[in-house]
Parts: sequence; C-alpha cells; structure tokens
Amino acid sequence: MDPLLKVNEAHKNGILPDKIYSLIIKRFKLVLDGIGRVEKASGINFPLAYVEPSIVISQPTGSFDYGILFARTLPIIANEKVEIIIQITAPLVAYGLKGTIHAILAHEFLHYLELIKRMSKMELVSDEISGNLFESVYADTTRLFEPRVVFDDKTLLLHITKKFPEGFRDYKLEDKVLKNWIQKKLSIINVALDRNTIKIPADVLAKTKIDPSLLQKVDQIEQKAYRLRKKKLY
Repeated sequence: MDPLLKVNEAHKNGILPDKIYSLIIKRFKLVLDGIGRVEKASGINFPLAYVEPSIVISQPTGSFDYGILFARTLPIIANEKVEIIIQITAPLVAYGLKGTIHAILAHEFLHYLELIKRMSKMELVSDEISGNLFESVYADTTRLFEPRVVFDDKTLLLHITKKFPEGFRDYKLEDKVLKNWIQKKLSIINVALDRNTIKIPADVLAKTKIDPSLLQKVDQIEQKAYRLRKKKLY
C-alpha cells in the first residue's frame, strides 16, 4: 500500500494545490520517522497507514461546536476480514511539529492495540455512541492502554503527556489548519459524532486471524497494565 497514493491522486486531479502538495511530500519523512519510533519503543509493527488529502471535522448533531481529528484508527472489512488502518490527515503532515506528529501516531497506535485486544475477545461488534465532544474524549482516554505500559521512550511519552492530557489540543496547529486549509475551502470530511460507530458482523470477526505473536505482545501489555493498576490501588 502506497501511503501517499490518495495525496498523489488529489494533486493530479487539481484538488491539492502545488505548494501544499510539495509541503506534504517534503514533510512525510516526519511520519516515517514517527512510525519507526513507535515500532522501536513498543516492539510491535505499526499497522497499515495512509495520508488522507482532507481534514476530518467531527461535529455533534445540531451544534456549532466542532473538533478537528488529525488522525483516525479505522477498522474496515476487506475480503470478509477486518483490517485496521491508520488514517493520517494531510494538514497534520503539512503543518504539525515533529513532536505533535509523533504523539498523534503513538496515540492512534494505542487505539490499534485496543482494537486488537477487543477483536481477540470478540468484543468488536459495535462501539458506543457519543454525541458530545467531551464525553467522546473521556471515552477515548478511559479505554486505552496507558502509554507507559506500551512505549519505552521517555521523550515520546513526554510528547504524548503534553498533547493528550484530556484529549488532543494543539492551538497553533489548529490555527494553521483553519487559515491554510479550512478557510481556503480545501477538502473536508465531516463526521457526525453520534454516527461515528463501528458495526462488524460476528462471522466476519470470527474469520479474522490475528498474528499470534501480536496477540502475545498485547497480552503482555495487558498484564503489565493490570499490575500497574493493582500497584496504584495498594
């Protein structure tokens, strides 16, 4: 899978201006470096990832409030099996600082591990619905592994802690995206929070085979997380 395929097609079709396209191509190395860093810090291969030539905006139904989603972890059905893909938005690549890009990649990787865990236990039939941005952020943070049980990289952990104290916020990045992307009416994907659900048939889930070595590592992380919670309680 060419991670820049959709970006190249968008540029070819006149959807992405030359200047922004060149910026994405030039700065994509930061993404590759981040993926390598996540793999080294976790000992686990990063899932398939690609750059989406759009910004993703999440908005509660009937509200003027909205949130920018710079990356998403997407379970999809392909060949009657579940595939997990990381979608990285082009504005993040174009305007994000190195630490921000790496923190977001690491955060999405935590989503990936959570989905693998749930798939292995046949729990990924549906996901909860939340029509409120705050509730969505809370649900997001409470169901993921703590970063420190996954990553052995103090600087990366610092980036994650700074960027995701209670949901991701980077006001400088958001301001750049607003001025250089949204106000210039470049490609936008709107996602309604109350429709942002996962629905996967049980038979498709049953046909999906997960690498045993990956399951073993996820199980080790889960045991480590359990010991950490137990230590906090006592």
